Amino acid sequence: MSALDCVRRVYKADGLRGFYRGMSASYAGISETVIHFVIYENIKRRLLVAKTPQNMEEEEDASKDAWDFFGMMLAAATSKTCATSIAYPHEVIRTRLREEGTKYCSFFQTLTTVPREEGYRALYRGLTTHLVRQIPNTAIMMCTYELVVYLLNG
Repeated sequence: MSALDCVRRVYKADGLRGFYRGMSASYAGISETVIHFVIYENIKRRLLVAKTPQNMEEEEDASKDAWDFFGMMLAAATSKTCATSIAYPHEVIRTRLREEGTKYCSFFQTLTTVPREEGYRALYRGLTTHLVRQIPNTAIMMCTYELVVYLLNG
């Protein structure tokens, strides 16, 4: 099937609306990113405060060492775990809207139908697998980001 065939098939089945199925659930996914960064920055700030010398006589070298980057990775892993655990139902809803479009019509309809038919645990189905993939990825990505910022600031 070519891209043009796919476009024709979607338009024939659902019209113009078919190209935007699942978009409202994708917008809800922004909440995970917001939660992640709020928690990450909070943990990072606390780590920085813990490292800051108590008085001027104890002042130590301001350069970052391996423990600083390990702390950043731990902060990223912790914040991603919290954010994903809180916002994961949107992933399930988004997937259901895209894959089972005939049964589910909208974000809120799916949010009420899934727990009613399958129980609330269904909103967290696949969370462990998702975390196994996301936590290392986020830890490495945020540590790399912090390293680049550190190197660019000299």
